[in-house]
Amino acid sequence: MEKVIKLGGTLCLEDFMAVVRDHAKVEFSEEYVNRVSACRQLVEKWVAEKRVMYGTTTGFGSLVSQVIPPEDAETLQRNIILTHSTSVGEPLDEESVRGIMLVALQSLGQGVSGVRIGLLEQYKEMLNRDVYPYVPRHGSVGYLCTEAHIAMVAIGGGKAWYQGELLEGGEALARAGLTPWVPSYKEGLSLTNGTLSPTALSAIAIYDLINCAKAADVVAAISLEALRGLPKAYDKRIMSMRHQSEQTATAENLLRLLSGSQVVEKNKDSHVQDALSLRCIPQAHGAVKQALSNALRTVEAELNGCCDNPIFFQVGDDGVAMSNGNPDAGFQGIQMDACCIAATYLAKMSERRNTRFVDSNLSGFPSYLVKKPGLNSGLMIPQYSQAGILNEMRMLATPATIDNVTTSGNQEDYVSMGYNACRKAQDTARLLEYVLAIELMSGYQAQQFMEHDLDRGAGTTKVLELVGKRVPVMEEDMYIYPHLETIRDLIHSGELVAAAEQAVGELKMQ
Repeated sequence: MEKVIKLGGTLCLEDFMAVVRDHAKVEFSEEYVNRVSACRQLVEKWVAEKRVMYGTTTGFGSLVSQVIPPEDAETLQRNIILTHSTSVGEPLDEESVRGIMLVALQSLGQGVSGVRIGLLEQYKEMLNRDVYPYVPRHGSVGYLCTEAHIAMVAIGGGKAWYQGELLEGGEALARAGLTPWVPSYKEGLSLTNGTLSPTALSAIAIYDLINCAKAADVVAAISLEALRGLPKAYDKRIMSMRHQSEQTATAENLLRLLSGSQVVEKNKDSHVQDALSLRCIPQAHGAVKQALSNALRTVEAELNGCCDNPIFFQVGDDGVAMSNGNPDAGFQGIQMDACCIAATYLAKMSERRNTRFVDSNLSGFPSYLVKKPGLNSGLMIPQYSQAGILNEMRMLATPATIDNVTTSGNQEDYVSMGYNACRKAQDTARLLEYVLAIELMSGYQAQQFMEHDLDRGAGTTKVLELVGKRVPVMEEDMYIYPHLETIRDLIHSGELVAAAEQAVGELKMQ
């Protein structure tokens, strides 16, 4: 049965991703429709009374002092879409564009923006019928440009994909059975204004990063087991002295994944303590999870707010139009900058564990985890790839939100740069998946050199079986790239975490 997400109440991250990634259909609740319609009636009343309202009966940005006559209302709203469609370069992916459209529905559906319900029906049907606007990704300071490219398609311009074909916007709408929307008071501004893109991109990023954090626990458990590590460092008595719930949760995850491991039992007294990349897994992974949990709270709050300007409130039979600063993307931007740092922290631990695998002096395995090293390079070069990816992640971890360039004739003398922070968080999540995939490739290939008569842990067994169904054992050099992509896909899809959780129960974040 096709999943349907009904907007009108609280939108959680899982439902957001169901629409964005899995193409669940969108519907509006009766409450949603009623509050949007009531606010629109208020705006039309005020327009008839010739009230001055920013972006509704005035120009935009530094042109706020220019009052626009009623006969030019449609031209004004169309013009803002035309002139704000200025992001450039390669396009955002489909998930990102669908996410921005869904956030627009959620934000404008709060019933304080003054748009018509028909406009929101247009976006809803574009989502439901898989009309995917072409949205260049470069050039946003936190709002306006990327959003305008989506609005262009809604009014019949721009370009969009439909059924895999890139078409003129009007043609894409027509093939999907839709007609262009003609924007009226406030609607062009509402479609381009606010933190629609930072919120959408941050939601996708945090979803994938949380999955990565859980996958990192699974991959690390496999590494600790194969490298003959000592999980006694994760004893709950030790964890209780730190008072960090994410650290304790990580230690519990690891111990459950390793439960029943005869490999661990055999090596429990083999040495005094491990290197930090094994001994500090709860501490390092826990610190990352804390940053991600903070970001998740912020993102879910943003998914359920309104970031428009101005917004309208009814008071008795009348009300008030309030100009404001809600389009600022500082909340999302700062959190995503922090997430890029946290993800890089996770990646540097993964790379160190992987290095222990491929260095025979540290692992006790043949060099680069292959028989006849020298004739074969084995897994020598994937660690190089990790190093290159980690360098790229470190560049992405430089905060975007510390920068400022004024816009709109100094009317906007401060901008958040939250869009760039959120976009690079998405890139960081993708790169982290590859770093973890390379570590898991080593953990899997190391199994051929371990005792086959010893049981692995409850969780590690399940995951190694999953990988074994898709990836061959490398006994001599082979084309490695496709297998790294396969393992990365297992991580990205959530299949890896699901396999582990099937064996040991839900992996905890805190």
